[in-house]
Amino acid sequence: MKGLSLTGLLLLALAFVLFYFNDNFSVIKLFEPITLMGILAGIGIGLFIGGMIGYVSKGNAVKEAQLKREFKELQKQKAELEKQQAVENINNRSL
Repeated sequence: MKGLSLTGLLLLALAFVLFYFNDNFSVIKLFEPITLMGILAGIGIGLFIGGMIGYVSKGNAVKEAQLKREFKELQKQKAELEKQQAVENINNRSL
């Protein structure tokens, strides 16, 4: 998420720099309705894309966490089975 926020700020700064180097730049034109509509549209598109990426990233993180939990559980089961087998081997040798 930090990367997406940084990318959004860099793109906003780039847009302002491009607007500043425009031939007929003025601070008053920055607050005209058409400019504000463009800024709001860019923010809206960025939020939509960021939300989609966040949703996909969270889904992948949840799946990865579930796989880790299953792997740890399988390791515990394997260790228990090895202990049981070791106890059985000891019991068989003593008989």
